Amino acid sequence: MDLQLSGRTALVTGASRGMGLEVVRVLQEEGVTVVTASRTISPELAETGAITLNGDLSHPDTPARIVTEALDATGTLDILINNVGGGDPGTPGAGFPDVPDQAWASTIDLNLFAAVRTTRSALPALLASHGAVVNVSSDSARRPHTAPLPYGAAKAALNAVTKGLSEEYGPQGVRFNTVSPSSTRTSLWEGEQSFGADLAQAMGLTQEELIAALPAQMGMLTGRFIEPREVATAIAYLASPLAASVHGANWVVDAGVSKTI
Repeated sequence: MDLQLSGRTALVTGASRGMGLEVVRVLQEEGVTVVTASRTISPELAETGAITLNGDLSHPDTPARIVTEALDATGTLDILINNVGGGDPGTPGAGFPDVPDQAWASTIDLNLFAAVRTTRSALPALLASHGAVVNVSSDSARRPHTAPLPYGAAKAALNAVTKGLSEEYGPQGVRFNTVSPSSTRTSLWEGEQSFGADLAQAMGLTQEELIAALPAQMGMLTGRFIEPREVATAIAYLASPLAASVHGANWVVDAGVSKTI
């Protein structure tokens, strides 16, 4: 399907791996010039040929610099994908009293304020191009027991911000939407030092056993983890003119988990 994106420009944050990397690939396949922002440039990201920028977007000054450098490189901006997120998952099973203020602050900086600051800096260019913003949230915003509480709370706030921005700037031609994936096959689950590895150890399982069993336990109707490209495709569609009438939506990509709630 032609998403009618050829010739447009996009900034994708958190693009070095996982969903962000797949978003870069899908947008490029549609003819989009892509600028990426990430703390590291992975070999896989370098291979895409995208314009790569370095920066820790959880730092207050970085988003404005990244947007300026992106505009210097392309001259315009049509699409912003706020994908950066995650952070220290903490200790699996840790209770509310065990999470210190610093963990809350760093998680909110990365999962909420990075998107807020990047969007604020990019807004003049997006207003000029009548662009589109897609914020990557999580089903943990709806089901906070599935992840550390600060992460779910930050993503819930991101959903609210997206809806509010849609109502404020939709009449001016800028669309804001959210994509909320459930468990997706990324390094968060499969990495050697990851939330998945720590959770498997806490449950007395191998990582492979956890990944094989978890989808069914969560009620995912497909019986498998979501692939990053499935999420990336939904993001690309929402950023495209084909979704011109989709404003302030939260598209859930959860393999039917919501049907069990």
